[in-house]
Amino acid sequence: MSKIFSRKEKAIHITKILEDLYPETPIPLDHADPYTLLVAVLLSAQCTDARVNKVTPHLFAEAATPQEMIQMKVEDIKAIIRPCGLSPRKSKAIYDLSHIILDKHDGEVPQSFEALEALPGVGHKTASVVMSQAFGVPAFPVDTHIHRLAYRWTLSTGKNVDKTEKDLKRLFPREIWNKLHLQIIFFGREYCPARGHDPHQCPICSKYGRKTLFK
Repeated sequence: MSKIFSRKEKAIHITKILEDLYPETPIPLDHADPYTLLVAVLLSAQCTDARVNKVTPHLFAEAATPQEMIQMKVEDIKAIIRPCGLSPRKSKAIYDLSHIILDKHDGEVPQSFEALEALPGVGHKTASVVMSQAFGVPAFPVDTHIHRLAYRWTLSTGKNVDKTEKDLKRLFPREIWNKLHLQIIFFGREYCPARGHDPHQCPICSKYGRKTLFK
């Protein structure tokens, strides 16, 4: 912890560590196309990916397209997705956005941040995930986990997720954003959890972590 690194130097070293640990980055949410990914990401709000992946097979067996989803009742959608939490809000959002995709976008998930963020239940983070993982557009979705790690690694001030996203986009090359955000998520789950974290044993915090972690 004696050597002081600039944020840019840390970013370079952290990129190397993450690439060595996670050369492959499979998308954590099971899906078949942009629409099922959109629904899965919406369901993942305040819910684990593992739980979403247990729920979506049942949901998509009933409705895997916007056309099929609007044939369901909101109450039936809610009953299926209840284990994901916030089911009243999420079920209505899924039903309503399916209508909008059919009415305004010819049944296809729109390929722009503006159009995605205009859909019910779709915020900037969800839109960023869909744009990056479904369409390959460079984006840096920042969830609470990435926000926490960026602060721990002193790559951002931790003021808010918007600031963190801007800081990370400045530090890391655009061409690696889509892969890097998944690598950070994987690393956080395996080495840098919110609770029970030992910075001395963490491959990144032990070298580049915020000093207050060690008090």
